Amino acid sequence: MAHRVCHITTAHIAEDIRIFHKECKTLSQNGYEVYLVANYERETIKDGVHIVPLPQNNNRFYRFLIKPFTAMRIALKTKSSVYHFHDPELILIGRILSLLGKKVIYDVHEDYAKSVMTREWVKPYLKKIISKTFNRFEKNSVKYFSRVISARPDISENFPKDKTTTVRNMAILKLIDEVKPADIKKDKMVVIYAGGINKIRGIKEIIEAIGLLKGEAEFWLLGKWDSQSFKDECEKLEGWKYTKDFGFLDLETAYSYMKRADIGIVNFLPAPNHNTTQPNKPFEYMTCSLPMVMSDFEYWQKLFNGCTLFVNPMDPLDISKKIKMLLDDKNLRAELGKKGRVYVEENYSWEAESKVLLKVYEEILNK
Repeated sequence: MAHRVCHITTAHIAEDIRIFHKECKTLSQNGYEVYLVANYERETIKDGVHIVPLPQNNNRFYRFLIKPFTAMRIALKTKSSVYHFHDPELILIGRILSLLGKKVIYDVHEDYAKSVMTREWVKPYLKKIISKTFNRFEKNSVKYFSRVISARPDISENFPKDKTTTVRNMAILKLIDEVKPADIKKDKMVVIYAGGINKIRGIKEIIEAIGLLKGEAEFWLLGKWDSQSFKDECEKLEGWKYTKDFGFLDLETAYSYMKRADIGIVNFLPAPNHNTTQPNKPFEYMTCSLPMVMSDFEYWQKLFNGCTLFVNPMDPLDISKKIKMLLDDKNLRAELGKKGRVYVEENYSWEAESKVLLKVYEEILNK
């Protein structure tokens, strides 16, 4: 009889790349009966994963104080062997599940204590207090969990070695390779960004850089805006007339647009949680053989050396110069794209990383 496992998220969409496409589908493909309690429009089974929807309510008070307990109530109905949660606001229910005798995995996507410092909706005078308080609460909670899984090695360092495993956000080569380039008209060369759209991702600086190129390149923007006010701010920039905002696209469609583009860009601004982060997108760009322009963080320079051109993410002129360098040099684009693809194949595929996840589950269930 297959082991039943339940993933829980109140903050992410049901089809989140890490949660659904990587972890849940991997478990399903390897014989587990997988449930996912998440934000979705209806109950369904998709790619072998039972998706159980949460009530829709975007109120922040509801999300942090009520929704976690709603999610726990729904999750308990699945009568699973393992409960695997993905959001910091679910730590308390993770502790409760543990006290109820359940096996619990805490999946840490970010260094949350640091990321609080960049949240615009948190009052500046509260950021340090919240960061320190959460840090203590998070560390004190680990003893309740069967295992901690983190998305990055530096995050794993925050937790006990004997309870922590790093499962990195690598690209799913097979999925990307099966996608064909989008059938979309392209009048000029394209720089593409896919992901969350907000100030800290350096989107405004990219659009300003595109404006400095005076129409030599087009900017394709794929993702959901964090706020209408920031979108309004970006629409006033010179580079906006060379920008196409496609909104949020499903995963396969996003990959098809990447394959139609010429340059991938990741321009995160300096922040405590960014300096050592490993975002999904560079690995996906490299799988699509795209040359890249990336922020010049020291960690990224070591990790992506030879596959990208680095820029000061706060300097639109520097960004525009590096994009121009790639626009003008076909051989450089091909060289960086080829190196990136080989690098991912040899070091950073989900096909290899998924084995780490499966081992964690085997160890927990065999205890």
